[in-house]
Amino acid sequence: MEIKGKKAVVFGGASGMGRATAEMLAARGADVAVLDRPGSAGAEVAAAFSGSFHPVDITDFDGTEEALGSAVEGLGGLHVAVTTAGGGKAMRTLTKQGPHDLATFRQVLDLNAVATFNISRLAAAHMSRNEPEDPEETGERGVIVNTASIAAFEGQIGQVAYGAAKAAIAGMCLTMARDLGSLGIRVLAIAPSLFDTGALERVPAEARSALVKDAAFPKRMGRPEEYAKLVLAVVDNPMLNGQCLRLDAGQRFAPR
Repeated sequence: MEIKGKKAVVFGGASGMGRATAEMLAARGADVAVLDRPGSAGAEVAAAFSGSFHPVDITDFDGTEEALGSAVEGLGGLHVAVTTAGGGKAMRTLTKQGPHDLATFRQVLDLNAVATFNISRLAAAHMSRNEPEDPEETGERGVIVNTASIAAFEGQIGQVAYGAAKAAIAGMCLTMARDLGSLGIRVLAIAPSLFDTGALERVPAEARSALVKDAAFPKRMGRPEEYAKLVLAVVDNPMLNGQCLRLDAGQRFAPR
């Protein structure tokens, strides 16, 4: 899909990989709306490229529908949806204090898997109303890019909830792509390793080296712009569909 002139929303676009993606899409000529938590830097980020900001808590599922609807109305349509918002809590399945807290497990699933599915289903509904791009060739109407993690495949000790949530995001790609294929909507996920965002930005250099020692190359944390570059490549290439792409420098998480 040609990026220039398209309408895009980026959830989690106020910082990190989401911010880099929003900025890079805008630089390529897309009209971009940033959706992120109230109190985030989303308004400032969006203003820098003449985009719009829509505050949202993605675990408020009705509120997410309203925020996305407002963003799409302001954009005048929707062709690209990217979700980078998420997170987790470290807790083992069983400890000396007892079994994993069930409420915490549900919270992590809501924040990652359920919120991602909610955004995807709503974005697909908006995209389905588009006139297809190049109807004689691909008939493409939209692209959905979600964010998993390599923890979906090699979850570490204490990541049972987070790993399950990210595995759900990876697992829904092919089925959702098949569901939406007749409409010309593609669905993919990106599974990053450790990226220089959020709490990891404050990790000392020595600790950083230890965290990425088992990467093949390069032996460093990923950079937000490297995630953004992959999003743009996904949008650009219509043959990419229905899969979760690892972005990990050949790293495989050890048990701890």
